[in-house]
Amino acid sequence: MIVNLPWLEGQPLRQALEARLGCPVALANDANCFALSEATDGAGAGAEVVFGVILGTGVGGALVVRGEVVVGANATAGEWGHNPWPTPEGAGAVDAVAGYAERLAQALAAVINLLDPDVIVLGGGLSEIAALYRLVPAAWGAHASVTRPATRLVRARFGPESGLRGAARLTPRAISEVAES
Repeated sequence: MIVNLPWLEGQPLRQALEARLGCPVALANDANCFALSEATDGAGAGAEVVFGVILGTGVGGALVVRGEVVVGANATAGEWGHNPWPTPEGAGAVDAVAGYAERLAQALAAVINLLDPDVIVLGGGLSEIAALYRLVPAAWGAHASVTRPATRLVRARFGPESGLRGAARLTPRAISEVAES
């Protein structure tokens, strides 16, 4: 499923790229790559259950359990929804951060209720808003099934390189799976 590129739906993209490049190609979701990188040796290293969140021009999510990306039957595991960013100006911008943090806390509380991750790692442009790491955990208890979730909210260790690092980790296994198919 390619939500942002619907014209590619059902197209043999991998095969077309392989024909053009002359080598095996593996395709993977950017959020899955991000979460794998951060779960392996990034901000979520050592945690059993890591939920990775990309907050930027789009919103993505991925689940890594015991070092393995959970893809799911429909290849949508971890895709937890859309959390649009308001665009006020001036003094309203401060209130916008607080309002966004509250909505993000509600959404992540649902993730905590469903998946009970040890850590939630934020990446993407909006992950640079320092106040989120204080405001969101303070608010998510009001929306989670436990009032004081033990889940930690952390910034991605590898920032914009996390996705690329995760793709590199997936590549050897993914290429061998492509070769076998």
